[in-house]
Amino acid sequence: MDLTDSTEERSFRAEVREFVATHLPDDIRAKVLGFLRVEREDYVRWQRILEARGWGAPGWPVAHGGCGWNAVQRNIFDEECFSAGAPRQMPFGLSMIAPVLMKYGTPEQQQRYLPRIKSMEDWWCQGYSEPGAGSDLASLKTRAEKVGSGAQAHYVVTGQKIWTSFAHWANWMFALVRTSADGKPQRGISLLLMPMDSPGISVRPIKTLDGGHDVNEVFLDAVKVPAANLVGEENDGWTIAKYLLGHERTNIAGLGMCKRLLRRLKEVARSRTRHGRPLIEDPRFRDRVAAIEIEVQAHEWALARLISLEQAGQGLGAEPSMLKIRGSEIQGQLGELLMACAGPQAVPYLEPAMDFGYDGPTAAGVELNPLAGLYLDLRKVAIYGGTNEIQRGLIGKSIIGA
Repeated sequence: MDLTDSTEERSFRAEVREFVATHLPDDIRAKVLGFLRVEREDYVRWQRILEARGWGAPGWPVAHGGCGWNAVQRNIFDEECFSAGAPRQMPFGLSMIAPVLMKYGTPEQQQRYLPRIKSMEDWWCQGYSEPGAGSDLASLKTRAEKVGSGAQAHYVVTGQKIWTSFAHWANWMFALVRTSADGKPQRGISLLLMPMDSPGISVRPIKTLDGGHDVNEVFLDAVKVPAANLVGEENDGWTIAKYLLGHERTNIAGLGMCKRLLRRLKEVARSRTRHGRPLIEDPRFRDRVAAIEIEVQAHEWALARLISLEQAGQGLGAEPSMLKIRGSEIQGQLGELLMACAGPQAVPYLEPAMDFGYDGPTAAGVELNPLAGLYLDLRKVAIYGGTNEIQRGLIGKSIIGA
């Protein structure tokens, strides 16, 4: 089911589909559709292919070098890329810090950072969560003390960040830091841009359930950050953080990923057999597939509603939180069904099966063992970007007006 109905939108969808089909490298497509590990150079290579086409920043306005696409076009682009097996465009630069710089950054910051985000010369990571401040970001403890004045002014940052995605690949981090202890916890927070090669920054890997290394601990030991790297006003970082999280939660809705997983689920279920016939013909399993397909369609129309609100210029309230919850739940259920297709061949889980070139049992061209890794990896979607429990609290507050 497509959200598009106009001739222009159908033409745009066909253009995107043809480009991705002919320009997405086969080795990258094989990794993505096979649920294998995608490496840093794969993400960078695909981003630069898109940038060469002029599609490096789908969500940016033309004034900042973006495509200037409306919400429907961005959704079409996202769907077609995911459907074809393209890796996601890394959101930390493109759809998280970039919109913040466009709204709150100085002209000098925009000119310096935005072009390098598009070309992926800079890889950004997000320094928000801390060991004692995950979903409750207002309790963060990382300190930033301002030293000096004028051109020599800088901050000295000390603290720790955790669950920092791809910090081991990043050369820049945008981080929330405490610049004042006065007043409410939400006051006194600022946003700084930090080069990851700064003296005093160290990164320690965290292994996830699937054996992968996407997230990290980042230690900040008296790190000097130029005062020019402050985004917005000092002590006004909470306002900026909320603005950024609205973008993040809409991205986590993951409609394109949901559709990709649903399609692969059907393909694998048709090739796997139970009692001598395809698994998809088993009435109970087919019912589960039909039920999740209905959920994906409902999720699509919920996203369509959000798009219509955006196009009408209406402010968004609880909608991004609602989409984040449903998107994460649907992805988790699809991962569970895919692993169920693999059956006993998914257990015990072999971490080497996540590496490209592993020669294991397959179904519909998909190696079965990595499906367990996919299931384990998708557990995190309900946690990052603010746990689903926190999102339900935000929805409740928006209803009762508290």
